[in-house]
Amino acid sequence: MYAEERRRQIASLTSVNGRVSVTELSERFNVTAETIRRDLTQLDRNGAVHRVHGGAVATKYFQTHEFTVDDRERTRPEAKNSIAHAALSLLPHRPAGIFLDAGTTTAALAQAIAETGNDHGWSIVTNSLPNAMTLAANGSFEIQLLGGTVRAITEAVVGETALRALGLMRADVAFIGTNALSIDHGLSTADPQEAAVKRAMVSNAQKVVVMCDSTKLGRDFLVSFAGIEEIDVVITDSAASPTFIDNLQAHDIEVIVTERDSAV
Repeated sequence: MYAEERRRQIASLTSVNGRVSVTELSERFNVTAETIRRDLTQLDRNGAVHRVHGGAVATKYFQTHEFTVDDRERTRPEAKNSIAHAALSLLPHRPAGIFLDAGTTTAALAQAIAETGNDHGWSIVTNSLPNAMTLAANGSFEIQLLGGTVRAITEAVVGETALRALGLMRADVAFIGTNALSIDHGLSTADPQEAAVKRAMVSNAQKVVVMCDSTKLGRDFLVSFAGIEEIDVVITDSAASPTFIDNLQAHDIEVIVTERDSAV
C-alpha cells in the first residue's frame, strides 16, 4: 500500500473512531511504529488529524479555544450543580486540607460548601478568585488564596509564585476541574500556566477528585496536566457514555454519575 493511501485510511479511521493509537495502526497496516508516527505527523500538518502522545485524535475532538467564565457559567448549570452536590459527600468528616481548583464546576462546589458550613474544620487552598470570595463570605473557613498572576478569562491565579506555594503544601483531597478528559491524554486544558497549577495540585494531594460534566469526556485540549492513572474519582452527569465510564472503571477509577435534579 502506498503511503498516501495509508494516510487517507488513517484519517478516515480517526474521524470515525475519534482517536487512534500508533500501536493499533502499526498492527493494522503491518508497518513500523516509526512509519505510523511519520504518517500522523504529516496528517497533523495537513489538518486531517491532531497528533497527541501515543496516537492522534479527530480534529473535531481536539480543542484550543477557551470560553470566558460568564460563558461557561451559562453552559449546563444543572449538571454542574448536581456534580458539586455529589462532591460534598467526598469531603473528609474531620479537619483536613483541601485544594479547590479554578473553574465553573468547582465554583458550584465552593457555593455548596459555603452553604453547608465548616463544622469539620477544613482548610481550603484555591487559585480561584471567585471561589475564595464565595467561601470568605461564609466567615467560618480558613482560606488561602494563592498569589501570582490572574488570568482574566478564567479568573484563576497562575505563575511561579503559586507553584512555589503549592510545592510546600499537601492536601488530603484535591477537587479538580478540567476542560477535557480522555483515556490516552488524561486531563487537559488550554493554557500551560493553568495546567502547571492543576498539575501541582494533583501531585500534592492524597486523593484526586475530578469534576467533569459529560460534554468534556473523550475530548482533548492542548496541554495535558495529569494522566488517567493519577485520578481517584470522577464525578460526571447521567449523559456520560456508558462505554467511557466502563473504560474509567477499568483503570480503577471510582465513577460517580449524578442525576440532573440531584441538587434540587
